Formats: sequence, structure tokens, C-alpha cells
Amino acid sequence: MSSPADPAITARVAVIGGGPAGLFAAEQLCAAGLSVDLYEAKGSPGRKFLIAGKGGLNLTHSDPRPLFDSRYREQTAAVAGWLDAFDADALRRWAAGLGVETYVGSSGRVFPVDRKAAPLLRGWVRRLKEQGVRFHVQHRWQGWDADGALCFATEDGQRSVHADATLLALGGGSWPQLGSDGAWMPLLQSRGVALAPLQAANCGFDVPWTAWFVQRNAGTPLKSVVAHWTDLQGTPRHLQGECVVSEYGIEGSLVYALSADLRETIDRDGSATLWLDLVPGREQDRLAADLARPRNGRSFGEHLRRQTGVDAVKASLLFEVLGKDAGQDIAAVAATLKRLPVHLQRPRPMAEAISTAGGVTLPALDSGLMLTVLPGVFCAGEMLDWEAPTGGYLLTACYASAKRAAEGVINWLAQR
Repeated sequence: MSSPADPAITARVAVIGGGPAGLFAAEQLCAAGLSVDLYEAKGSPGRKFLIAGKGGLNLTHSDPRPLFDSRYREQTAAVAGWLDAFDADALRRWAAGLGVETYVGSSGRVFPVDRKAAPLLRGWVRRLKEQGVRFHVQHRWQGWDADGALCFATEDGQRSVHADATLLALGGGSWPQLGSDGAWMPLLQSRGVALAPLQAANCGFDVPWTAWFVQRNAGTPLKSVVAHWTDLQGTPRHLQGECVVSEYGIEGSLVYALSADLRETIDRDGSATLWLDLVPGREQDRLAADLARPRNGRSFGEHLRRQTGVDAVKASLLFEVLGKDAGQDIAAVAATLKRLPVHLQRPRPMAEAISTAGGVTLPALDSGLMLTVLPGVFCAGEMLDWEAPTGGYLLTACYASAKRAAEGVINWLAQR
């Protein structure tokens, strides 16, 4: 931490935010020979990065381009430009430079061999310090003062920092306890920066389950289902995967992959319906014929299990939709097993989401990711208005945007 005896510090470049985008931007700037100070509001950098890696650090994805680019939806063209300079392969090579070898999993996701985030982060921060990056933790950015100095709240009181250029990498609004709390939004809005409201992305959704269903099934995975939905253009879509029934509704990787379409449908229509095929690969007519066989004294639930192979949670979903007398209408059972409606009321709160959409609009930035209304101030990472599903796409774009913003800083300083 900086000495409290110095009321003002002159830094060549101030990087604000110690997540992957801020760290990678600092690395690029330092490699260009610039003096770099990195400011982090928490007591250590990379806290969200560490938590995200607890179940296995998903660095990137093996999708080929341009399929990879398409994961960024409306911002495909912009993000593709960043990826031209730093893509998934470049990220894997970068990790190898830190001694972290990676592999492609069965889903196409790319992980470190040991699947851990902590060794990578420790080695990265150590190397940055050795390269000359100065870290200042417990420094919460609070905007600018009347003289244009950066203002920070620290354990030792207010600090002012004069920088020749500033690179903001402040994250979005998810997991605020780890630092991404969106507190920077009003600071930029007051300076005339165009912003899109932050919204939950890669999130779960509220479903009005009955107490009976929740008591029996909360926390249970729904495996091997196909989700059907309609996107905002009215195009029917489908995707196979897994999700989880929760106390409040539904979540998990399959739902996260659809969350942007579902969220925007709810914004437009007030609600959305997700249709689940609980028995992929089995035709409705065959299901109806199998279920029409004699029960031989068995309960309908046991008959359902034997004839269709559905597990307890899928059977519970069926009864949740059709009621306890579902077995009296075999045709309805077969149809519902192939297309079971799940009515979504709203996305879960942004603080619970894996990531957020919204933030600094890309038209508010020049090609080097400098704010056009604030010359010398650059932005990178999740605070920019783009979104992507989980699977390594989020981290890759954070790195790629950080490289673009760092290059913007370098070019801008060279022209001054």
C-alpha cells in the first residue's frame, strides 16, 4: 500500500480494478515500458477470478472462429475485432507462459490441467510485481476531483492520484461482495458517459413451484433434457444440456446459456415459457404406446418410471404440471414429457448472477476503447456492454478487451 504521507502521487498509467482485465492490461502496459500503478478496492486482486475457479477454472473454449465470435450476440463484430489480436489460442499460450498447461474438456471448454485458479493467479501477480507493477489494495475509486486527480478512499483516508492515462477495469454488477458492485456507474454517468443499465446475465429464473414440489426436489439436477424456446426474432430454438431445480425456480448451465433471450423476453412480455423435452430421443407416439400398457397393479408413478425411464424429479415435474391425476390421460402425459412448460417470472437478482449485461456502451468508446467524452480514460472487461454465455467466453473477452485498451493507452500517450 502507498505511504499515507504522500497526499498525491504522479503515476504514468493508473489501472483501476484488479480482476483479469485489469491485471492483463497492467501486464501489457508494463511490457511497453510504461510506469503502472494498479488500484484494487479489496484486500487482494482477483477475488472473483478465484471463486469462479473453485469448480474448475474455465479459461476459454475450443470453439473455432467465427463460431466463437457469435457467442457475443449483438456485439459479435466488435468483440471479434478484439479477438483478432488475442483469441482463445493466445490465451492458452499466455497461460503456458506462466507454467499453466491447459486441456480441452469433453464439452469443448478449456481448463488448466490442475483445474485450479489459485496457482495461476499467484504466479501472475508475482510476475507482475517483478516486472514493476505497483499494487495498491484497499483503494476504492470515487471518481475525480476538481483538478482532475483520481480520488480513492483508503484505510488511511482519502487519496489523490494524478495519472497521465487511466484504464478502468471495474467489472459489472454481479457478486458485489467480491468487488464487482457497479458503484462506478454514477461516477461515469455524471461525466456524460453513455451507459446501458446493468442486468443479470448467466442467471437463474424464478418459477412459481408449489411447496410440495420444492420440498421434494430443490437442489436436484435435471439431466439430459432439451430446452425449447423462441428468441426475440420469433425463431424457435433448442439446446440440450443439464440444469438444476432450485427452491426459487431453475438454474444451471443450460439455463445460463439461454438467459439473455429469456431475460429479454420477460422484459418485453412480462414472462417467458421454457419448454423441456424430458425424454430426448423417444418419440411421443412411442411414449403413449408404452404408457398404455397394463400397469398390473403398479402405481402410475412406478409405471411411468418403468415405461419411460424418467427419474423422480422428472416425474415430479410432470405431476407439477398435470396434477396428481395425471395418469388418467396418457396422451397428455406423453405430450407433456416431450414438451413440459416451465413458466419463468423474472431473472434472479443481479447480485446472484455469474455475470452482467450492460455498462459502458461501445459507441461511447473509440477504437482503442477510450471514452470519447473523457480523453485519456480507457475501459476494459465486463464493465463494457457485451455479454456471453459461460464456457470460457467471458474470460476470453475480458483479456482481449484489456489488450485492446492497453494498446489504446500506449498509442494515445505516444501521440501526446
